Amino acid sequence: MPEDHDSVAHGMQPEDSPELRALYAGFEKYSMKPLWTQLGDLMPMHPKPQAVPYLWRWSDLLPLAEASGDLVPVGRGGERRAIGLANPGLAPHAYCTPTLWAAIQYLGPRETAPEHRHAQNAFRFVVEGEGVWTVVNGDPVRMSRGDLLLTPGWQFHGHHNDRDAPMAWLDGLDIPFSQQMDVGFFEFGSDRVTDYATPDYSRAERLWAYPGLRPLSGLAETVASPLPAYRWELTDRALAEQLLLEDEGVPATWAPGHAAIRFSNPTTGGDVMPTIRCEFHRLREGVATPERRDVGSSVWQCFEGDGVLVLNGTRHKLARGDVFVVPSWITWALEAEGQLDLFHFSDAPVMERLHFMRTETGLT
Repeated sequence: MPEDHDSVAHGMQPEDSPELRALYAGFEKYSMKPLWTQLGDLMPMHPKPQAVPYLWRWSDLLPLAEASGDLVPVGRGGERRAIGLANPGLAPHAYCTPTLWAAIQYLGPRETAPEHRHAQNAFRFVVEGEGVWTVVNGDPVRMSRGDLLLTPGWQFHGHHNDRDAPMAWLDGLDIPFSQQMDVGFFEFGSDRVTDYATPDYSRAERLWAYPGLRPLSGLAETVASPLPAYRWELTDRALAEQLLLEDEGVPATWAPGHAAIRFSNPTTGGDVMPTIRCEFHRLREGVATPERRDVGSSVWQCFEGDGVLVLNGTRHKLARGDVFVVPSWITWALEAEGQLDLFHFSDAPVMERLHFMRTETGLT
């Protein structure tokens, strides 16, 4: 059986002496640290994330977002009424994981969030409500329940609420990854939005939203998807058809009783954005997934249904809107008490491209 780091932690610890103390003082003076004193931290036997598994209840999040709508104006300076889901293990940062940022954004009746752009990639997922249009590079995109809306890096975007009711949604970005890599840029745009139109479908959707059909004017590959909205009616139908095909004996599901889709870039077939993977999962009533753990981190939101989350051995009842985070190499599993629908995003494109990805399943 291989030795762990603890059993060899003192293998290179010399006897204390004035000369040794002088050596370590020299290291400190010239900002040096010897590997033999920190090997277990720098090269652990397996991932030991600082981020902790955590569950946020929608029943807690939404009232606080509503209160912020009453107390905090939206506009220049803060730019967005967005409340980050701060992982307790990553304090004081408002990071959900070391690579991913998640927030609840709230826009009141008839409000406008001004336009800006940033190097970070972003998306919005709507768990409930309607009436907001996000304007991306001057193109108004309707936001409705179940829709995934993209704002890839360096695209101007703002939001306006055309209704007399507020709306809240989930934001996801690669802010922590971008900040740690020192790649961030930011630029203010219009104090309003450049187009207050409220079309059912954006111009980009009218060009790109036809499965299997690609405009000849758009044959070049793009780093992020040119399709700004992935509509719930198509997601729902794709998941339902997988389960119907399974009933007919066709191997169409990801696992028995577990339908799943990945949102993709129509120019490449790859992920919708270079740093973020987005998926949607549907479990039949009574289905339980095997325990699993992955390198890299992910965030889930319960869209609809009843179920139980088993996160690092602890069981949690899931309800609509609940958000949970799975840090790197933390075990998780799901149990569907009724049909269970979940939105999922992760840093898998980064882990795969850098060849760090590793997965284990069936751990119990």
